[in-house]
Amino acid sequence: MVIKTAEFVISNMVVNRCPEPNMPEYAFIGRSNVGKSSLINMLTNNKKLAKTSGKPGKTQLINHFLINKEWYLVDLPGYGFAKAGHQQRHKWKTFIAEYMETRANLVNVFVLIDSRLEPQSIDLEFMGYLGEKGIPFSMIFTKTDKLNNNKLGNFYNFYKREMLKIWEEMPPHFISSSVDFSGRDEILDYIEECNKTTDFSDYVPEKKQKK
Repeated sequence: MVIKTAEFVISNMVVNRCPEPNMPEYAFIGRSNVGKSSLINMLTNNKKLAKTSGKPGKTQLINHFLINKEWYLVDLPGYGFAKAGHQQRHKWKTFIAEYMETRANLVNVFVLIDSRLEPQSIDLEFMGYLGEKGIPFSMIFTKTDKLNNNKLGNFYNFYKREMLKIWEEMPPHFISSSVDFSGRDEILDYIEECNKTTDFSDYVPEKKQKK
């Protein structure tokens, strides 16, 4: 897939204010400081599309970007931001869950995993939640440029063993780095293939639907 255009559409924390669900949608989420904004900018080849910051938890809203005027890329708040207050974490958790469980055109959730860390319970629990709700997801292992091939192989094998303790098989997964652009083509090709099997063009806004 060639990215020709990537446009910011809207930021909000109210699901019914999201764009009309008339095109395929792909959400990106992960722990704070997992490199989500850098990955989004790498995929779209636009260093300024998603805001990057040295402070974890910078993204606090549902951010929609329209790609090639054909599908939505959604940047979601990270989970596990320790410096956020309990009330704020609860608010984010609530609207993220509502988004995940009600967004009709959500084709896939990309769960970002930091390849420098051993399997984190918060990541495993979140993917378990997606499985329980029947929400399709894929895994993206980030920051792999910081590991040599041997360490990366050991990390992947260990993570796979942990996943297979719960799952019958590994979900679709990708090895990526926003530094050397590895995984970019594979992720975009995956999205392109998914787009071929989805069609939301016949969506009719509720106010126009006939009873």
